[in-house]
Amino acid sequence: MTVVDTLDSPADHAVDGCAGDGERERLQRYAQWWHAHGEAISRDVDRVGGARLQLHDRIGRRIDRVCWSAGYRDMLLRGYAEGTVAATHETGSLLPGYRVGYVTSFFDPGLYCPHTVSLATLVALEKYGGPGTSDWIGRLTRRDGSVWQGATWMTEAAGGSDLGAGVETRADPAGDGWRLTGEKHFASNADAELALVAARPADAPTGVHGLALFAVPRLAADQSLNFRIRRLKDKIATRSVATGEIGLEGSEARPVGDPGQGIYLIMEVLNVSRVANSIASAALLQRALAETLAFARERIVFGQPLIEQPLFRRQFEDRCRRFREASALAWAAAGELDAVWQETPPYSQRYHRFRLLAHLAKYWTAEQAVAAGRWAIEAHGGNGLIVDYGIERLLREALVLSVWEGTPHRQMLDGLAVMAREGVHEDLIRWLGDPAGADRQRADIDALLARPRAEREAEVEPVFRGFAEWTASALAAAR
Repeated sequence: MTVVDTLDSPADHAVDGCAGDGERERLQRYAQWWHAHGEAISRDVDRVGGARLQLHDRIGRRIDRVCWSAGYRDMLLRGYAEGTVAATHETGSLLPGYRVGYVTSFFDPGLYCPHTVSLATLVALEKYGGPGTSDWIGRLTRRDGSVWQGATWMTEAAGGSDLGAGVETRADPAGDGWRLTGEKHFASNADAELALVAARPADAPTGVHGLALFAVPRLAADQSLNFRIRRLKDKIATRSVATGEIGLEGSEARPVGDPGQGIYLIMEVLNVSRVANSIASAALLQRALAETLAFARERIVFGQPLIEQPLFRRQFEDRCRRFREASALAWAAAGELDAVWQETPPYSQRYHRFRLLAHLAKYWTAEQAVAAGRWAIEAHGGNGLIVDYGIERLLREALVLSVWEGTPHRQMLDGLAVMAREGVHEDLIRWLGDPAGADRQRADIDALLARPRAEREAEVEPVFRGFAEWTASALAAAR
């Protein structure tokens, strides 16, 4: 029996994709709130273009206020109230918050971005922030309207993939603190109260190992603005998060962890978000199935419902299989991160295995979400292209998920690097239980790794894609 025969409401779909033991009733209530109230708010935010920026008050003072349409803050705060960030602080586990994020993403993947980067901010501060950050942690873990939001700002105008060359923001010691000077070019959650920022201390070496991680509050000690929002980006989707260009003009900052280990801390932050991205992709894929199923049951073609047409039914069942595989891969990555997220450098072999799994999950789930968004449009025909029905939005949101926190290109190259350095593909295959096809995967990867570096990188795509698909299939079969 498939989802064609068993599920009838969006709330059913969302919760069945993520519920853990003892959480179904709570997540069901959250999904029902979305169905009754949140979807209309989300639709309006997407249609009117999201946020606008008010730079000055009427006296002429800079306030850099991000303004939203009515209802947006209620929608945003609902996720924080459900524990998308606070639950990790309360339980020591990332999974309860990721499950809330799944439901959020089923209805609005863009809205899960503020929750995700807030969670990543919390994780870094709890591990490396030190005693002076306890007040910030307390504010980030509130469940009411006084909650602080976090952000993770790494990308600059030169691009985000090559952090070693792309990060030009400078960090200078100043009294008992630091001052940052530079610009962040694609800064999501631009109106956050606290941001994690990649910067390079003045005496640090070039390359990624010269980077350090800093916490930058929105307000300086004297309550003046500590950074400037230059402008907001007009994106094709994820309009439920304000993305802007940030000016750091001697901004007060506090180092997070040992500056000499900054790149490792930055990658930890990105790993939290990459797993969240995988979960959001799986949720969007499931939403595409739910929307298409509802349409196909009603649409009569050549005398019978579209869902009963043999070719369409076969396509739908294939998409259901892809969803089960993508979901298994996303939640496996989440589970492994939950087991290792409190590790600090030097990391265990299990942590490195997780890194490979995270790259595979981020890559494969996003690819499947894009394919499902396109297929949902095709299934709806011309109506799939009409903004009124919200189907085209699925593809827009999926395209952003494929880029956010590292493009497919980046996932493949980083996955290749961890396989070459740590040999964790063999460890991952053993962890999966050596399922059918394991020898072929070993042979393909070993043959790739035996090539010169330039050839490895040029030929990685079919091998990485095959390994991701095989891993997802093995995980789904074991569920």
